[in-house]
Amino acid sequence: MTKRLLSLLLPLVVPALFLWGWQTAAERAANDIILPRLTDVLAVLAHPLEPLIGMGSLLANVGISLARVLFGYLAAVALAIPLGILMGYFAPAHRLLNNFLALFRPIPPLAWTPLMLAWFGIASPASLLDLEIGPTYIFLNNLKFSMAFIIFIGGFFPVLTSSIQGVRGVRRVLVESSLVLGASRLDIFRKVVLPGASPSILTGMRIGLGVAWMCLVSAEMLPGSLSGVGYLITHAYTVARTDIVITGMISIGVMGALMDQAFRLCERRMLFWRGRS
Repeated sequence: MTKRLLSLLLPLVVPALFLWGWQTAAERAANDIILPRLTDVLAVLAHPLEPLIGMGSLLANVGISLARVLFGYLAAVALAIPLGILMGYFAPAHRLLNNFLALFRPIPPLAWTPLMLAWFGIASPASLLDLEIGPTYIFLNNLKFSMAFIIFIGGFFPVLTSSIQGVRGVRRVLVESSLVLGASRLDIFRKVVLPGASPSILTGMRIGLGVAWMCLVSAEMLPGSLSGVGYLITHAYTVARTDIVITGMISIGVMGALMDQAFRLCERRMLFWRGRS
């Protein structure tokens, strides 16, 4: 019983010390712009539906940011996984594309900002579809192509690299054994290569999601953004509301952690066979 209680309490020690140190330092500093009190930040977090500095509620801004991340990230996954499997399975495709894509991999997503603004400006799916002003228009208008591309770049290369390595890492003996037993190339691809590469692909998707979420703040600082957690943080800084800045940072961290945990759960359920093997 004592060991179980200790195992439950031990992970809470460092967070408790951190929060106590934060509150103590804030009280001694007595300057809410430099370091707001923990209680002030908790007061904002406790009312996620109340408007903040004329920018809507915290929950609404988190929802918009989540939609933007998923928009760019799902586009990255939709392209990176098939391309990675192609490059991993067919050596000529790898020789053809690998060196070309390697030129773009070291470029930070934020470095694309001027080019994206020149190409897309403040265009969005709403302007592309020429929708009338309404709830659908407002939602789609928040998904700016320039923002989506920054998030897309952040998620694309981790997923691509893991997909290539996953396919190339499938044990050759499994493929050769399947050929000896009379399996067709399509059967080998579906029943040997894809399952064997899936752990690496899912790991890349998880890493790519984390990188895409980190690119969010940079994306929401682009012109045309009037909502989202990143813009909320930037605007709160200009009006000296450091408590809202920290609240936004905590929201990003919590959402990222929840998405990562959900991804882990899906990974365990989809790859249950790996533990048995």
